[in-house]
Amino acid sequence: MTHYPIAIIGAGLGGLTLARVLHVHGLEAAVFDLAPGPHDRPQGGMLDIHDDSGQEALRAARLHEAFRELVHPGGQAMHVFDRHGVLRLAEEDDDRGRPEVDRGQLRDLLLGSLPEGTIRWHAKVTAARPLGDGRHEVTLADGTVFTTDLLVGADGAWSRIRPLVSDAEPVYTGMSFVEADLLDADRRHPACAEVVGGGMLFALGDGRGLLGHREPDGSLHIYAGVRAGQDWLSGLDFTDTARAKAAVLAEFADWDESLRALIAEADGPLVRREIHALPVGHRWERVPGVTLLGDAAHVMSPFAGEGANLAMQDGAELGLALAAHPGDTEAALAAYERALFPRAEHAAAESARSMEIMFRADAPQGVLDMFAAISD
Repeated sequence: MTHYPIAIIGAGLGGLTLARVLHVHGLEAAVFDLAPGPHDRPQGGMLDIHDDSGQEALRAARLHEAFRELVHPGGQAMHVFDRHGVLRLAEEDDDRGRPEVDRGQLRDLLLGSLPEGTIRWHAKVTAARPLGDGRHEVTLADGTVFTTDLLVGADGAWSRIRPLVSDAEPVYTGMSFVEADLLDADRRHPACAEVVGGGMLFALGDGRGLLGHREPDGSLHIYAGVRAGQDWLSGLDFTDTARAKAAVLAEFADWDESLRALIAEADGPLVRREIHALPVGHRWERVPGVTLLGDAAHVMSPFAGEGANLAMQDGAELGLALAAHPGDTEAALAAYERALFPRAEHAAAESARSMEIMFRADAPQGVLDMFAAISD
């Protein structure tokens, strides 16, 4: 049976940041991911990387300069519309300390910074159990079994590792998203490209929203958000794109056509996303030899833009804690979790509050007030 001193489950941004920070400090880890390979699926759209969290993590990983080369110029520009198509706020890219990067490019940067063989692809965890003295045994879908001295769950909202420390499970927040893409927008969808502008889009109404951003390749990535029961999305047939579009557009029937076009003109299939979250303030008692980071620890609604930043910060701080406590894993984990829990609780509360502000009855007024307060 193979033994790994440190095993990280999940090759997302948090798990990769942890592996990189450990590598920088001469500590090697094995990363296991269920995907067949690094580019088996789209990685999502743009991320704003915060100067006090995600960027600090990249500094700890000694990748900040390389990250700056990935920044999308103009990505922090912003358009805010009401449902009637009236532009209520237009801001240029004023470098608010949250530059936009393509999520896939950022992940590729982290992947390329690790020694060859660090990541075991097509390695889906099916079971994990304690062996005593902080050691754990992990079973993979192909029947492979390994042991580890430190098991880190970086495996997302539906973590297989979380049950070792907590019985909490994510619950539906009441918001559902449908994702769409408009390719080569300036040429093929010029009116939509003008609506979105060079950076971010917020078009908001009571319980509805069209959010989006321009990507470096000139495409537009759009999210249609609807306050609805969980059965709304489950009742739609996404194999029939035309019918799925019609169902989504029916939720925006009284919206301006310039905004509805962001869905009506979408290229390719739509993608469904139900928004789930763990309870605000989720935490656990110290369990020897295991911990969590990122969505496994604190999945929350995305409306404060904290998820990816927190995952990277978690990974960096856990790596730094382990490097600072050589030979004393438990001291490192205790120090990491003492900082993790209040940080995650604050971010989760802000995310839940932002969701209420964005989709309240007088939207987009809440967002306009929020940005006005920041400007002041």
